[in-house]
Amino acid sequence: RNMVKDDIKGDVQTYLRRLTDGFTDDMAAPIPSDNGLLTSYANLSKPDHNMRDPTSQFAINSQQGSACFAALNTIKTGSVALVVQPAVAEDDDQEQHVKPVLIVNAVTKDGGSSPSLDAEKGVALHPRTLVIAQNNSKLALVQSMVDLDIDCPDRQKFYNGYTQIFVNANANVTHSYLEETGGKVTRGTELRDTQVPEGEVKPREIESARPALQDTHLEALDTHLVGDGASYSCTILSVGGSGRIRIAQSVTLLRPGAETELNGFCLSGGAQRSEMKTNIHHCAQGTSSKQLQKTMVGGRAQGAFRGRIRVEQMAQQTDSDQLSRTILLTDRCRAYAIPTLEIIADDVKCAHGATVSDLSEEELFYLRSRGLDQRAARNLLMYGFAGDITKFVDPSMQGEVDGEAGIQSRVVELLNNLVPQGSRVVQGDFQSV
Repeated sequence: RNMVKDDIKGDVQTYLRRLTDGFTDDMAAPIPSDNGLLTSYANLSKPDHNMRDPTSQFAINSQQGSACFAALNTIKTGSVALVVQPAVAEDDDQEQHVKPVLIVNAVTKDGGSSPSLDAEKGVALHPRTLVIAQNNSKLALVQSMVDLDIDCPDRQKFYNGYTQIFVNANANVTHSYLEETGGKVTRGTELRDTQVPEGEVKPREIESARPALQDTHLEALDTHLVGDGASYSCTILSVGGSGRIRIAQSVTLLRPGAETELNGFCLSGGAQRSEMKTNIHHCAQGTSSKQLQKTMVGGRAQGAFRGRIRVEQMAQQTDSDQLSRTILLTDRCRAYAIPTLEIIADDVKCAHGATVSDLSEEELFYLRSRGLDQRAARNLLMYGFAGDITKFVDPSMQGEVDGEAGIQSRVVELLNNLVPQGSRVVQGDFQSV
């Protein structure tokens, strides 16, 4: 439901004032340690490894750069979507039948602006979502960003979303975030001028004139596990066609026994610039995290993944695993994979890794030797790569395998649009795995 004035009190008011990147120094929940309860973000792992003031260079080096946009959202947002899942008694043995809560942000070509607004001016959107899962509750949350196809003029759009999630003791939250705004990128932008038939318009010129290429989509997802045994699982699909996309996700595990699982898929093509940033912050003892990030880049696009895991001094017995896999579809696109691991504790089990590769020549050869043509073989490998993430999306959004309404069919359509045309200039297998 939309928040009203009477809702803005107590924890809700405190949560709405919070900013990301440590600019709100008070932790969302006290952290148990040998020296009592810790409440200050800047003083964690003090005296030698604490983050200090958020404006210090040491702190800036580890930030996602989302605090200023979260502050802008707080000032500019016109309404807040509030989701509160009530507490369940600890001795209640009844099975909770969880129906997903669906939050849809539908974006029109003009961003809902007034027709009287100067056609040369853009429009800014600042959607806000606050989710609170109380003790022992279960919640399935789906956020969907889609285009609303109505007859109106195109206008440059700046989308600045901010989602806050607070998970209490023994609560379980499953979160699907689907970003599909901006339509489809132009196919074949990787082709050189000599590869385009004479007299035809070059795909690069079509892509440069595409209105959605001027749009920017930013989203900050800030999750805090504030109760013992809290659990949070999130799947992010970034498959939209906006020119600039950046999704910054932060998960802070503040209480013992908290656990999180993050799965992400980012698809970039045409002349897009896409970036996925994640920050998993282990603050309490006995917490665990698992992350799988997949990125696919085609055309002349640029895709980046920056994933950070930090394990504080008091977060002993932490178990954390992070893997980033990236596929380059053409020799004109670029990808950056930057996983980082900061461990202050000395009794942990942590691992991370990153691979960047092309579609495997060996696997393509195998499929073609079984009768598939080059395009079908590439399609099959691309579907399999993306399918490892799409299978985690909430079942209510999956749809039938051969249906037209589900997320699977929409992702397949977008993948078909990015299938490489022709052969690579650089031949041979240059995989990292």
